Amino acid sequence: MPRPARSRFRAWRTPVIVAALLAGLPLVLSSYSADLVVRIMIYAIFALSLELLVGTTGLVSLGHAGFFGIAAYVTVLASGDDAASIAWLLPAAMLCAGIYALAVGALSLRTRGVYFIMVTLAFAQMAYFVFHDTPVGGGSDGIFLTMRPVWKLGETVLLDLERGPHMYYFVLACLVAVYGFLALLLRSRFGHALAGIRVNEQRMRAAGYATYLYKLAAFVIAAMLAGVAGFLMATKNGAVNPELLSWHESGGVLMMIILGGLGSLRGAVIGAVAFVLLKEFYASSAIFGALAERWQLTLGLTMILFVALLPQGLIGIRRRFSAKRGEGHAK
Repeated sequence: MPRPARSRFRAWRTPVIVAALLAGLPLVLSSYSADLVVRIMIYAIFALSLELLVGTTGLVSLGHAGFFGIAAYVTVLASGDDAASIAWLLPAAMLCAGIYALAVGALSLRTRGVYFIMVTLAFAQMAYFVFHDTPVGGGSDGIFLTMRPVWKLGETVLLDLERGPHMYYFVLACLVAVYGFLALLLRSRFGHALAGIRVNEQRMRAAGYATYLYKLAAFVIAAMLAGVAGFLMATKNGAVNPELLSWHESGGVLMMIILGGLGSLRGAVIGAVAFVLLKEFYASSAIFGALAERWQLTLGLTMILFVALLPQGLIGIRRRFSAKRGEGHAK
């Protein structure tokens, strides 16, 4: 049954308000703070892509950074010495991530549970060592982007990512596009099928759904969206290195969606914001002194506390508050 118009409006109200606030932030932020917000938005896109796999389809992957890093490397390697066009470079990065995901998914989706986790991790580590141990990606030092991509209409430059404001608003536009795409996808027949597979795959097969193909499609879509984040990260940093494909990066994005709350697009975004800000906070030598060098320890302890106290993630705080308020009205 379709939801009433008022309910649909409420569902989109908060994301629209947040997007509008983000659009106005560069007017009041310093260059450092604006750069931090750009990094958070890129990781939010990355977290949203994994949310499609873990929160929606129930496929826990520990190799998602492989697609993120491959797209980043393709961005730099395909750019050349001149400013490449965003119009073909971004789709190329997404396509390469998707092609690799098609091969990985075709094999890994024949396994389940912990075996699926380990197979995805193995494929990501294979890609990591290709760039780390061969000259194709500059080895452990990585490679630099000569010039950031542009978007031209004839001879007129519409978008130049060398310019800070252009980079900021392009990343924001990508975040809005990815969030909107996933919101619509989850409300579609395809999205409902993925949710059904997460709950009971055997029952979905009995109902006539080709669950393997649905999962493979979700796997490839998630990889291509991770490719958007990889393209943006390579463009923002102006360089790439093999650590973008490491299991640490995969574990980090997995912690983001757990921190925010599984099964919610808003939770993925909130988790990315919280994770990056906590990392910045604990790595600040001005606040923690020598302990800032051990920020992984303090961040890990914080994550343990969050999981223990908020099993539904940060998004669960709002749900708990709404439930209590509903009980109050009922009384």
